Amino acid sequence: MAEILWEPSAEQVAASGLARFRDFLRARGVAAADDDYEALRRWSIEQSPAFWQAIWEFSAVAGARGSAACEGDGRFFATRWFPEAMLNFAQNLLEREAPGPALIFRGEDGRRIEYSRQELRALVARARRGLERAGVGVGDRVAGFLPNLPEALVAMLATASLGAIWSSCSPDFGVSGVVDRFGQIEPKVLLAADGYLYKGRPFDTRDKLAEIVRALPSVEQLVLIPFADPQAEFAGAVTWQDFLGEDEPELFFQPVPFDHPLYILYSSGTTGKPKCIVHGHGGTLLQHLKEHQLHTDLRPGEKLFYFTTTGWMMWNWLVSALASGGTIVLFDGNPFYPGPETLWRIVAEERVEHFGTSAKYLDACKKAGYRPGTEHDLGALRTILSTGSPLVPESFDWVYAEVKQDLLLASITGGTDIVSCFALGCPELPVRRGELQCRGLGMAVEVWDDAGHPLVGEPGELVCTRPFPSAPVGFWRDEDGARYRAAYFEHFPGIWRHGDWVQLTEHGGLIVFGRSDATLNPGGVRIGTAEIYRQVEQFDEVVEAIVIGRDTGDGDQDVVLFLRMAEGVGLDDALRDRLRRSIRSGASPRHVPAEILAVPDIPRTRSGKISEIAVRDVVHGRAVKNTEALANPEALEHFRAAQRP
Repeated sequence: MAEILWEPSAEQVAASGLARFRDFLRARGVAAADDDYEALRRWSIEQSPAFWQAIWEFSAVAGARGSAACEGDGRFFATRWFPEAMLNFAQNLLEREAPGPALIFRGEDGRRIEYSRQELRALVARARRGLERAGVGVGDRVAGFLPNLPEALVAMLATASLGAIWSSCSPDFGVSGVVDRFGQIEPKVLLAADGYLYKGRPFDTRDKLAEIVRALPSVEQLVLIPFADPQAEFAGAVTWQDFLGEDEPELFFQPVPFDHPLYILYSSGTTGKPKCIVHGHGGTLLQHLKEHQLHTDLRPGEKLFYFTTTGWMMWNWLVSALASGGTIVLFDGNPFYPGPETLWRIVAEERVEHFGTSAKYLDACKKAGYRPGTEHDLGALRTILSTGSPLVPESFDWVYAEVKQDLLLASITGGTDIVSCFALGCPELPVRRGELQCRGLGMAVEVWDDAGHPLVGEPGELVCTRPFPSAPVGFWRDEDGARYRAAYFEHFPGIWRHGDWVQLTEHGGLIVFGRSDATLNPGGVRIGTAEIYRQVEQFDEVVEAIVIGRDTGDGDQDVVLFLRMAEGVGLDDALRDRLRRSIRSGASPRHVPAEILAVPDIPRTRSGKISEIAVRDVVHGRAVKNTEALANPEALEHFRAAQRP
């Protein structure tokens, strides 16, 4: 059994949002409220309509709920949540009164912007009027090609208030990547910054913007937000200030049905054009209220800071914290500029209670020898959240040794597909080394073998066996639902197969080994890539790694490991031998690579995830279908040498 690294005190448990929710249920006669977390989780699945209705009431959702929480026969495609409800997502984020500001923006260049809740509402009202003047109404699409700026949040909330649909990409996307996304949804209004800052340098994106606008004939109004250059202009665009106007209109919210489209998010698109995933007002709101208040233990007036871009679903997750009375902290720039202290300094200076980032960032801080707890006053910090890739056990050790001993380290997993989490943190459970604490309330998560049998203590496919409100409304322009069904419900008919290779532990935790479509199969035994990464990441000589299975031509695979080495370090046979010994002893003989090769760079998606599938295609001589989904597609050239003759 994995070592327990942290346990909440009785006082911490009693003060948590989950404890308040238990009191709420207890007052309504729910017996599971008196038992442990697992009993509550089972009740939330077996009585899911009652559970989600309780979330609505406990969180005081603004809107007309209607009499029924759910209708249908329990199948994903025959279930409608809150079929009579009328509400508005933006209203729930903007009308929640709480202490402290609504948002704080911190830029790489040191600039700081703070908006009170009243100031944010006033800006949203003006932006809403600007969208109305541009002819935007219910169901129209508004797109943002924007850094993680306050203006992106204002525009999203204004869009949602009208019942229109918001979609965004970060400005480091290439032209084709943006057009592949926005071209499918045909936005009426496009908001774009003139550029962005990264590693102390301004990057002008107006040339890219000109190409994007030419490729999007649906755009009727372009709004330019000066950021990198305050005097920036663009032919044919209105400025942000002109778009807002001078008047101070009253803010209205268009009531819409529970599953009315709110966001269009995108799959990574490494195997073709990105899928346009539509999420609704009600499902997104309820799921995020549950995750913020019960699992993250976010309280009114507390600050939630997640390092993200507008092109990653964690941005959508972050901004929903306004609905729980939280203050959101936005950052745009390089998290390691000028050094590893950048984000930790913001956490300390802003007295952040909940800090979220990627597993890769935590590992990079560890490898840099950085000690945030020694360098900064992190007294306010209560929670660290990590996602993007599996958090290895050694990073758990580093957090508790070098950041803070008394905090909840919540490794979480879910994704763009559900704009939320399947497994995440819990303020009343212990943190075990290398494990996600629990499966989410209301999420019927199981681990299955290929025959559809549940597994405990063995790796398998992460599935969800019952409907949940934040499942996509559908895919854009997929009228018969065929593409949506094919994406999640064909492998196990009628059951959501997420595509993660995981293990459910005996005490209800989860270990994530990687994507199931990137698992290795040497000798016919399926193994996860994370088991190899865990061993490799212990070597200071290695900055990062990527591993694939290479077909041998006789129905088998061998394992090939690629390494990006630390500056000034070479890959020699002695280091290869040490790596193989570590992998053999720490994982198994089947995990040992047949080849270990050095590469100068490793391809990753725009959200920072390494792209094992793209490397695997290159090594097997197959075309990578959509290199625009990658932040650094040129890195693929380094892997052609590993092709088997």
